[in-house]
This record gives sequence, structure tokens and C-alpha cells, in this order.
Amino acid sequence: MTASVPEPSPPPLTAPSPRSERSSGRGALLVATGILASKLVGLVRERVFAHYLGNEAAAAIFKAALRIPNFLQNLFGEGVLSGSFIPVYAQLLGRKDTEEADRVAGAVFGLLSLATALLVGAGMLFTPLFVDLIAPGFEGHARELAIRVVRVLFPGTGFLVLSAWCLGILNSHRRFLLSYLAPVVWNGAIILTLLVLGGRYGEERLVELLAYGVVAGSFLQFAVQVPSVLKLLGRFRPSLSTAAAPVRQVLKSFGPVVLGRGVVQFSAWVDTAFATLISERAMSSLVYAQTIYLIPVSLFGMAVSAAELPEMARAADGEREEVVAKLRTRIDAGARRIAFWVVPSAAAFFFLGDMVAAALLQTGRFGAADSRYLWYLLIGASVGLVAATVGRLYASAFYALKDPKTPLRFAIVRVALGSLGAWVLGLHGPEWLGLPPELGALGLTLSSGMVAWLESTLLRRKLSRQLGRVGVPSGLLPRLWGAAVIAGTVALGVKLGLASVLGPMPGVQAEWGGAFLAPPAMHPILGFIAVALPMGVIYFAVAAALGVPEASAVFRKVSGRLRRKR
Repeated sequence: MTASVPEPSPPPLTAPSPRSERSSGRGALLVATGILASKLVGLVRERVFAHYLGNEAAAAIFKAALRIPNFLQNLFGEGVLSGSFIPVYAQLLGRKDTEEADRVAGAVFGLLSLATALLVGAGMLFTPLFVDLIAPGFEGHARELAIRVVRVLFPGTGFLVLSAWCLGILNSHRRFLLSYLAPVVWNGAIILTLLVLGGRYGEERLVELLAYGVVAGSFLQFAVQVPSVLKLLGRFRPSLSTAAAPVRQVLKSFGPVVLGRGVVQFSAWVDTAFATLISERAMSSLVYAQTIYLIPVSLFGMAVSAAELPEMARAADGEREEVVAKLRTRIDAGARRIAFWVVPSAAAFFFLGDMVAAALLQTGRFGAADSRYLWYLLIGASVGLVAATVGRLYASAFYALKDPKTPLRFAIVRVALGSLGAWVLGLHGPEWLGLPPELGALGLTLSSGMVAWLESTLLRRKLSRQLGRVGVPSGLLPRLWGAAVIAGTVALGVKLGLASVLGPMPGVQAEWGGAFLAPPAMHPILGFIAVALPMGVIYFAVAAALGVPEASAVFRKVSGRLRRKR
């Protein structure tokens, strides 16, 4: 089936086979487990980084420098292979054509290695140009330091691209855990570098040495997956041959997906460039904010989408009515799960973003004022968090249908409008409203959040025209948002009550907004637990009272476990 089939009358939904359903559910759980472990270690990495470098100039330079070679990783990494390689490879495995599957894996590895090597070499050669384009706010010594760091980082990006190839192989064989646990060693290498060298060198020398730790971690992330991948590949022979039809199908999809990722990377470049023009603090805080708000996107959106993609690719190979029914069932179930968990995450960022930031990052050079500033960026990100996460699932459905061009078209629309919004809200909005210029960073995340809803809506409508109505069921989001707002309001009340008894957190007065809604003067982690626990309980309780099945299921599981312990 292709995405260009005539629009159908929606057939009655038929449930996927029990084995397929179990594979998808177990796969999502394994992906979520791996991502959770990786993200927790990633948060430790950010906390250690914040302790030694905070929001100082060297921190901004390193984070901007890390983004430049990461553009290459994002162009040829997991997102591209998910949209081009995995659907073809998983379908061959579903047909039991292992010989052809091995041939495709070897050809993709060879072609990807060649392209990555050429681009890494070009990146190291033209590093000064990339720094000027992506971080135009860096001048003089800051620019020279960024150039040195980027040149060290580029080779590590090549290993991360090959690591994404390993992920594609493992996911297609339903081996989800290892590929999403692998980034733990990348984070671990960075943490170890900071702990060993952080107290011995100045900030500028530290970020140069840290770049070597990143490269070592990139190699280890690739290396830990290789043995398992080789066991799965019966006859692995890297090649540059494009003679096989499935290889040409991968390449045919590869172009539009790379263009789509390129469009997304242009959006990231715009945010990075504008952030460096706002201030060094805005640049480093933007990356801190992205690290935090990508946690629910990864845990719930990526976990569901990554587990569903191979299953949807297998489901897309059959009779038309059967294919439509299976895809609709999978998309609807995945969208429900994503919305149920991401809505309260967005509400937590909106109501309690300063306490989230403080619990995760407030240490050493990263103080209470930095946590307050980070809250503003999380407020902007919370606007589009649900749309961005569900949109990943919709895009995966098009990739399973071997239609990468539709997500590309809508990505272009999103990025064009998002760039315009970032220019207006990020660079000029604060001046027009008489606000501090540094609040332009809020405009960057807010702009991205608003256009995420546009892209998600366009993807869902196009899928609905082809498959019948799909996506989050009507009426579910209002109930989830109602429960989340009630829970967030109560948590905010708990926060203000604690602050009135214990006093506000010292240092917040130095940030824009002063002591207004300041967190209580207690350890940030204890403070976060004190407000997050009642928020979570109330969200589940209200959602269950409003008839949300997922919330009732959570209460049944918890109560069942408590009864068994007794």
C-alpha cells in the first residue's frame, strides 16, 4: 500500500493480532525503559555540567559548538533511518526474506559510512564558516574557542550516525532495549570527563577537553551495539551497491527524509543563531530547556513511535482494507497513550517549571535565578509539547506507508512560519513590549510550540483523508487538560503555601519577576517532590473521575499491587 491510494470509506476497525499487539506494547515499554535510563543519566550529565560551568560564557560556547556537528547527526541519524531504512528492512523481515534484508543492511551501512566520512571531513575543513552561520553572536575569542571545540567534536558525530544504523537494525528485529540504553555510555563519558577534570582546569580549557570526552562517548555508544547487531545479521557484507530494488527504495525515501530533517535543522539553526544574538545566557538556557522538555517527548512520543514504526511497516504490506484497519487502530491507541502522559508533563512545565529546573539543575554555578529564567523557556515549550509528541507518531505512519514527502511538505510550512515567529517574538517582541531582551528566549520556545500544533494538525488531517478519522479521540484532550489544570493549580497553591511558611528561595529576586511565585526556601529536590506528588495524584484522580480509561487503569494497577503487598 502507498500513501496515494484513493480515499476510503473507513472500514470497521479490526484489532491487530495478539502477538503484534504484545510486541508493540512490550516494545514501547522497552524503548521507554532505555530512554528513561538514558535521560536520567543525561540529567546527571546536565547537572554536573551546570555545576562546573553554569550559564557562563564557556557553557554557551560549548553548547553552541556541540549543536554544529549534531546537525550532521540529525540529518543522517535515527530520524532519517526511521523514515527510509526501517520500513523497507522491517518489511523484508516480515516476509522472512533474510538474505535480501542482510543485503540491504550492508548496502545502507556502506553508503552511510561513505557519506558521513565525506561530510565529517568537510565539516572540519569549513568549521569557521559553520560557526559564523550558526552562532553569529560569537566574536573574537569566543568564536576562536568555538572553532577549536567544533573541530574536535565532528568525528564523534560520525560514530553517532553509525550508532543510528545499529538502532535501525535492532528495532526492526524488535530488540529495543539496547539501542536506547546505548546513549548511557555517551553521557557517562561526558560525566566522567567533567568529574575528573572539572576542578583542575579553567572553564575554557575544560570545554576543549570535554570535547574529547564527547568523541570517546560517541565511539562507545556505537561499539556497545555492534556485537548484537552482527549476531542478528546472518551475512553482513558492507557494500556500495544500489543494484537491489529494496536498496533503491531506501534511497528513494532517503532524499525526501533528509530534506525534511534538513528543514527541521534549519529551524534549530534559527533558534541557535537568534539565541546567540540575544545573549550567551539565552543560548545555554535554551539547550538546558530543550534537554528538559525533550524528556516527555522521548519517553512517551519516541517510545511509542519507535515501537510502532516496524509494526506499522509490517501492517502496511497486505490487503487494502486490512492495512487501513490495522494502521488506524495502532495510530489511535498510540495517540491516546501519548496524550495521557504528555499533557500533565506540559502542565508541570507551565505551573512549576522553576521547581522542575531547580530539582534537575540547581547546583554550583547554576543558581535560583537561573532556574527562574529557565522556567520562562519551559512555559513557551509547554504550549506545543503535546502536538510535537503526537506529531512524531503521525509522521511515523507516513514513513510506514513509504510516503516521506508529506511530512517534508508540512515540515517546510512549520519551519517557515516558526522562523518568522522566532524573529518576531524572539528578537523584537521584548523590545516592543518593554520587556528585558533576555526574555526573547521565551519567544523562541513559544514560537516553536505554536507551529507544532499546525504541523500536527496538517499531518492528522492528511492521514484521516486516507485512513478515516485517526488521532487523539475528540473529547479526550479537554478532559486531560481539565484534570492537568486542576492538578497544576493545586500544586501551585502548595508551592505558595510552603513559600509563605519557609520564605522564598534566596536569589530569585535577582531574576525578572522577583519573588512573585517564588519557590520555597528548601532543598530544590525536596521542594519538587512536595509539589509534584499531590499534582500527580490529583491528575490521575480527576482524569479517572472524568472517565479516562488510562487513569482508571493506573489506579487499578497501583491498588492491586498494594493489596498484594498486604
